[in-house]
Amino acid sequence: MSARINRAIELLEQGQPIYYTGAGERSYEGGKKAAGTWADFIMYEFEHEPFDLTRLHEFMRGLVDGGPTRSGHRTPAVICTLPCEGSDPVSMRANTWMVKQVLAQGVHGLLLCHAESPEAVKIFVEAARYPFAPYSGTGLEQGRRGAGGQGIASQVWGMTGVEYVHKADVWPLNPKGEILLGLKIENHRAVANVEASVAVPGIGFAEWGPGDMGMSYGFPDNHDEPFPKIMENARSRVFAAARAAGIAFLNTVREDDVEMRIDEGVRICSGPHGEVAAEKGRRYTKRTMPW
Repeated sequence: MSARINRAIELLEQGQPIYYTGAGERSYEGGKKAAGTWADFIMYEFEHEPFDLTRLHEFMRGLVDGGPTRSGHRTPAVICTLPCEGSDPVSMRANTWMVKQVLAQGVHGLLLCHAESPEAVKIFVEAARYPFAPYSGTGLEQGRRGAGGQGIASQVWGMTGVEYVHKADVWPLNPKGEILLGLKIENHRAVANVEASVAVPGIGFAEWGPGDMGMSYGFPDNHDEPFPKIMENARSRVFAAARAAGIAFLNTVREDDVEMRIDEGVRICSGPHGEVAAEKGRRYTKRTMPW
């Protein structure tokens, strides 16, 4: 068994790129099936799908009953995109209940869409932390996650509530933390503030969201390459900011470019070729884990 709860963090600490897939069927049986996934983590979509926490709860329960994974983890890591946006501090503060309720289902990370405001990003991170987590000197305020939400989450993680609240902190701000937070820098307003947003302590990765990014620059269907120059410039700026902040960058990879993307510095990989690209990438980086 691994010492880490969150396999995605474990691999990133080793310098390994990680690969994800979608949740598929959102049910208990879907979770049981997903426990054997080829992916390093599961991205559970709420941005454009119904915000149904009952289904998420059942999915997480299925993951536990279908596990452990082939790598010896109790469940695959699950990261949820949120339906709220990081557009401004007021709206983010009003929607921190989503952060708390999703984490209470036992997921291992969150992805904030349209992360335009560094102040909103700080509120996002604070909402994912417990009040006793150290914050002095970080530029953050005291965590706001409340007592009482650890019951279900601790069962999913296979530990007591006391153990859970100490492990459920944000990485890499807390090197022992098991929660991975990410940002979608996916419009021109977000790009304008990207350096400050990705540097907020507690953020572990960022992506540039080409579909929405293209729309924000006037291109309604430029999700895939080749990209207009203005989109290429946006990607380069987000990538450079992530690198400067020391966090992982998420990007599409394909079977024919996965090695190039790894050499470029991409560390979180998505895309239409899924398992095929992941197998090729894992061989290229000489993975020592089971696959």
